[in-house]
Amino acid sequence: MEIAEFNKYSDGYYMFSFENGVDMAFEEVHPKVLVKYDLKNDDSLIGKTFNLLFTESNSRDDDGWVIYRIEYLELINTN
Repeated sequence: MEIAEFNKYSDGYYMFSFENGVDMAFEEVHPKVLVKYDLKNDDSLIGKTFNLLFTESNSRDDDGWVIYRIEYLELINTN
């Protein structure tokens, strides 16, 4: 599990910044996460820090693309 700050949702991607300075775009999010957090529409979540767990997989058509999916997300601050 890693700590990351939610930056925005844009063009189908959920953008997060990790403590180590890496920015990542997630194309997929587990449905249970989206039920708990409306990352697409709730602007109050921008700038919030989360515990985040994700998986990495190759695209189905094996064109070399990697898909990052958020499996777990838990808010750890409320400022």
